[in-house]
Amino acid sequence: MKAIQYKTFGNSDVIEQVEIPMPTIQNEKDILIQVKAAGINPIDTKIRMGYMKAMFPVEMPFVPGGEAAGIIVAVGEAVLKFKIGDEVIALTGNGAYAQYVTAKESSVLPKPHALSFEEAASIGVTIGTAQSVLFTEGKLEKGQKVLIQGGSGAVGGAMVQMAKTAGAYVIATASGKGIELAHSLGADEVIDYKSQDVAGLVGDADFVADNAGGKAQEMLFHTLKPGGKLVSIVSPPSQQLAEQFQVKAGFVSADISPENLQNGLHLLESGKFKPVVSSLFKLEEAAAAQDFLSAGGVNGKVVLVVE
Repeated sequence: MKAIQYKTFGNSDVIEQVEIPMPTIQNEKDILIQVKAAGINPIDTKIRMGYMKAMFPVEMPFVPGGEAAGIIVAVGEAVLKFKIGDEVIALTGNGAYAQYVTAKESSVLPKPHALSFEEAASIGVTIGTAQSVLFTEGKLEKGQKVLIQGGSGAVGGAMVQMAKTAGAYVIATASGKGIELAHSLGADEVIDYKSQDVAGLVGDADFVADNAGGKAQEMLFHTLKPGGKLVSIVSPPSQQLAEQFQVKAGFVSADISPENLQNGLHLLESGKFKPVVSSLFKLEEAAAAQDFLSAGGVNGKVVLVVE
């Protein structure tokens, strides 16, 4: 089968398309899936660069990709919820940049009928991350004022929609075409972070979601009111600044288990959430797709189409 692989850490030029044997059922709870589309996430690039070696050790050669949508072609003897021919979403951990991938039954869920495979491959990490930040860690409540940094990105766009449906007043940052997109997703206000002073315009947020990190994260402390909370998916916020501004601040790792996706899937089925796919790339264009995402300013999710 065709797969994307690299044999050493490095820039995108280490990525190559290769022919490797198709994976097989190794466990009675395994499911073999013909991949139709695979989501590309920032962590894919971090793993490739070697930044995640301590947290996410990999064995070379390595096939990346943590989420896929496709059709089941084989199941283990103890699989109860799925059968051959079912269209599914799989949170694979790795191996999704390929024509076939195996996943544990506990990491697979039915593909919503209304979604294309490309759309289905875009929602697992985004919904799981938004749920983890806003509700598991953030304890978001109706009526609160929320600032979402990067409200037109894949994860930020999911946060805008899910926060709005929870009854929050949503302020998003974006730029260019992302401003219109963030508005269309439900943001009450959108701030152009390239031409406007976010900290000067917002100073009473109950909750802030940081999707960028770096110096931009420090600025976000100024947007919170005392007693507010900042949660980052990029890097641990300064506890010294949190104490200075009398707020709580923390880092969260996303829970992308099928159980944690249920709220978002319910919103999707009821028409209150829509996936936003930014760009489609062919499997053999995986290096270009990762570079496109890494360049920043992407509105929505980048997805590989697998044939």
